[in-house]
Parts: sequence; C-alpha cells; structure tokens
Amino acid sequence: MPPVYKDILYELKDHVARVTINRPKQYNAFTGDTLKELTLAFEAAGADEEVGVIVLTGAGDKAFCAGGDVNWEKEGGLERQVLEPYVLHLTVSRCPKPVIARVNGYCIGGGNHLAYFCDFTIAADHAIFGQNGPRVGSPAAGAIVSYLTRVIGAKRAREMWMLCRRYTARQALEMGLVNAVVPMAKLDEEVDKWCGELLALSPTCLRILKASFVEEFGSLLGQGDQLRRYMTTREFWEEEQQEGARAFLEKRPPDFSRFRRRRSE
Repeated sequence: MPPVYKDILYELKDHVARVTINRPKQYNAFTGDTLKELTLAFEAAGADEEVGVIVLTGAGDKAFCAGGDVNWEKEGGLERQVLEPYVLHLTVSRCPKPVIARVNGYCIGGGNHLAYFCDFTIAADHAIFGQNGPRVGSPAAGAIVSYLTRVIGAKRAREMWMLCRRYTARQALEMGLVNAVVPMAKLDEEVDKWCGELLALSPTCLRILKASFVEEFGSLLGQGDQLRRYMTTREFWEEEQQEGARAFLEKRPPDFSRFRRRRSE
C-alpha cells in the first residue's frame, strides 16, 4: 500500500514521478514531517522500475520552497530533527534516477540547497534564489554548504551563503546555479522536454553517471550533522537562533551584536 502523505503530493505518469511540496500558504517551507515525507517519496521513486525521471517542485506559482518553516525552527523543530535535512539530501544525491528541480518562484534557504542537489534545475523567469541561514539563525554545515562550491565556484558560494543576497533567475543562470530559464507559462513544457530527453537514454548509463558524480564528494555527505552539533551549543539554540527567528517573524532586522561580543570576551 503506497504511503499517505500530508505535506507533499506524489504523481506517477508516463514514467515521470512528480513530487510536489504542498504547503503553498507557507511558501512551501518545510517542517521535519515534510522532510521525512520527501525522503520516503524519493526512496519510493528510486526503487520503482516504472520511474525514469523525478521532478521536484512546489505547489502554486509563488515558491518552489522557502526553506525551513521559521515557526517550526523557533519551536525547536530543527534542533530536535537536525538529521532530517541531511537524510533528504543524501537520498536525492544517491537516488539512481535523474532528478529535475522545477523552480516556480522563491527558492530560498533549504529550498535553494535542495534544488542545487538535484541533477538539473529549470527555473521560471520570476524565480528568486538565495540563502538565509545567518540572517535568521538557522545553521547548516558539511556537504549541504560545501557542495555549492562545485556548482558555482568557491567565491560565489561564500557570497551566497555568508551574505544572504538574493539572485534573479537570470543571475542564477549566469553563475551556473540553474540549467535553463523560461517564462512561467512555458515552465512545464520545458521540464517535459528535459524529461523526454532523459527517458530516451540508457537508464543504466544514467545511473552509473549519477553515482560517479556523487562519488566525488561522497566523503563529505553525512558530516554536516557532526559539524553543526560541534559548532552550536544550547546557548545558541535558546538565544541566538531565537533572535533570528523572532526578527524574521516580527519583520525587523535581527540584532546579533551581543552574541558577537560574548564570543570575543
């Protein structure tokens, strides 16, 4: 019996599995439950002989995924379920089927690094990309961070992660973060074209190629949780992370100055 999903949609048609984050009112931001459901969906699609390609997207036309739900993080969800993002990224990376990110709007924070872990990214021309962690006190570490250097280069990756700037779809295309940019009205047509090209190729060869790409950074995968646990403390989760989350929800700039002073004493 197929699993029953609450936060995502799963559809299989013409050898294409479409996985949709279905939280449009939250800009498809995820909670721990969402991450678990996504992992189950990718495991199922990877094992299904009828599936040739997987397409990941978000419901609606405003957001692919806005990252972690700040209310969930503020309530301690990320601290309690710290492994879930890494498990999902490992699953997407090691999935034997090609994965296309269909980016239909905001692709921020956890949504951005989920997209760049996919094999291909096709974006609508109104899509916006960027990271959010230092701005809202949401830490990430290990391959989730460092893999971006393989995608857009070390300097650009540091800029994106450490400055939390926003980038248009065209800028993302220029830096190599996405493969193609099209008007929203043509997004599905473009994604279908890429799916068709992949389905015409040898699935065994594609599986070997994907495993070969993963092998290059395989030693980094799974280290992020260890790094984050080492670099964060109870004090961080109770104070610094809370300040970032509160500031975001209150629509004000965060004040991290007291935490910087504390560390320099």
